[in-house]
Amino acid sequence: MRESKAARVERIKREKDGLDVLQNIYEYANEKREVDPEDIDRLKWYGLYTQNRNLQPEDDSNQYFMLRVKIENGLLGREQIKTLADISLRYAKGSADFTTRQDLQFHWILMKDLPSIFETLEKAGLTTRLAAGDVVRNTVTCPLNGKSGSEIADVSGIVKRINTLFDENREFSNLPRKFKIGVSGCGSHCMPHEIQDLSFVAARKSGSKLRFAVYAGGGLASNRRFADFLGFTEEEHIIPLCETVVSIFRDFGNREKRNRARLGHLIREWGVEKFIQKLQELSGIELSKGTPPAITPAKKRHHCGIIPSEKAGLSHIGCALFGGVMGGERLLRLYELLYKYGIEEIRSTTKQNFIITDVPECRIKEICDELEKLKINPYPSAFRTRTTACTGLDFCKFAISETKSVAEDVALYLENRFPAFKEPVTISVNGCPNSCAHPCIADIGLSGATFKRDGKSHRGFELLVGGKLEGKESRFSKRTGVLLTHKEVPGYIENMVESYLRSGYATFTEFLSKEEFLPIYNVIEA
Repeated sequence: MRESKAARVERIKREKDGLDVLQNIYEYANEKREVDPEDIDRLKWYGLYTQNRNLQPEDDSNQYFMLRVKIENGLLGREQIKTLADISLRYAKGSADFTTRQDLQFHWILMKDLPSIFETLEKAGLTTRLAAGDVVRNTVTCPLNGKSGSEIADVSGIVKRINTLFDENREFSNLPRKFKIGVSGCGSHCMPHEIQDLSFVAARKSGSKLRFAVYAGGGLASNRRFADFLGFTEEEHIIPLCETVVSIFRDFGNREKRNRARLGHLIREWGVEKFIQKLQELSGIELSKGTPPAITPAKKRHHCGIIPSEKAGLSHIGCALFGGVMGGERLLRLYELLYKYGIEEIRSTTKQNFIITDVPECRIKEICDELEKLKINPYPSAFRTRTTACTGLDFCKFAISETKSVAEDVALYLENRFPAFKEPVTISVNGCPNSCAHPCIADIGLSGATFKRDGKSHRGFELLVGGKLEGKESRFSKRTGVLLTHKEVPGYIENMVESYLRSGYATFTEFLSKEEFLPIYNVIEA
């Protein structure tokens, strides 16, 4: 009987823990021999994925990898930025992209260079460990922890304790699938708690008592559901609750079908009440009942532009990128800029952007001028602020369509076409039907697809519209059946915006939720 994909993965994990592949990585690197196919799966535990060969010359037989570096709390010190720039330029052909989990990814990595890369990262206080694989991934949070006067609580210490709990912890190094945790103390609720496996959202009861709303079971792709509100808890209970929830997932999660193996699938099977009962029984912690906290509208859940600091005389600069693309050269130029002005750090966001923190207000204009010379936008348009893109066809083995260039083309085209448009628009470009760039919760989602038109095959996208995150008001986008090539996308969205401006609807969100979209507009290729 042929071994199923799930059975194969489970066997591989039983036979050798993913954490144990580190020794093999050094052996492969030093002996320059081919990687065992079963170790390919285990490499994920150290942030490694095999790379698509699309951009690889035919005469280049090397196996290249993508390497993901965890950025805890989204915080990168100035010298760490220089380290990442050096790795990018020396080992990764200048590649470096920010991700939706506040991490950073390199491409074009060779196995033989990994010992040097790991040593360099370790010296800088960085790691790739548990950045991927069937483990608890990097905990996401607000990038402005401790830096914003409008925050409810600084939760950076909680984030660090969660990451420490699971790092190199063999009790939790073999889960049914990946597990994603988020902790929010942000007054704008920028961390998307609705789509995490487990999340804690700071809220204040009447008076000043701090408590956290607990949510579980959110996800996208095969586990397309918004997280269930479980109740409230105190800060001191967050770590034991994390440990208990992940234990439940480890012990009761589906290991027979990987497309039914997320925590949300288990909660759907059990029901929320049974899950809460089991959680309280095993943890010894009783969750308080209540009404979920009000959540900031989706359009305001970001940190871009000039942001007031909690300290007088200082501000933060929220910079927007196209689909997280940064590159080694710009990382190096950013390091030099920070050094020049005595700025210590940046913070990465869950929207593939970053924030320069604690900038003297008297230097903001000149720093912003220098950023714009680097094609880093400190005054992002309504279209650029919330545009994200997955890895795409250039590097991802699952992608159907390219994404990063599409994200840039669309954002540039729309901001040039509608310079006065102020309502933030969430645009997500995804290279396949999975949801790495979150197209199903965007105003406009582009999901990679192949299709035939006039007897010819095309790579392109299906248009999704009307998704949003807003607590109880969250909704997934609807499929339109509209299929577009790369070149058709900007013009089609232009027509959508023009139709909205003529429509009389109060918001673009309302327009998208109520209108129907034709299979093809009068599209002019951009």
